[in-house]
Amino acid sequence: MRVTVDRDACCGAGNCVRTAPEVFDQDDADGLVLLRRAEPPPGSVDAVHRAVELCPSGAIRVT
Repeated sequence: MRVTVDRDACCGAGNCVRTAPEVFDQDDADGLVLLRRAEPPPGSVDAVHRAVELCPSGAIRVT
């Protein structure tokens, strides 16, 4: 699994951070998504997929 984020599309809702904090963070300056781990550990797979579903702007992609 590989995760990518589009900071230009991000609206800063923070659902990803609450859902998978080991993979996502938010920038203190602008509140936009920061990717902590592009290749999440196996135990985070379900949480990452949930974060994709919860992202209101579609800024997270999984391949």
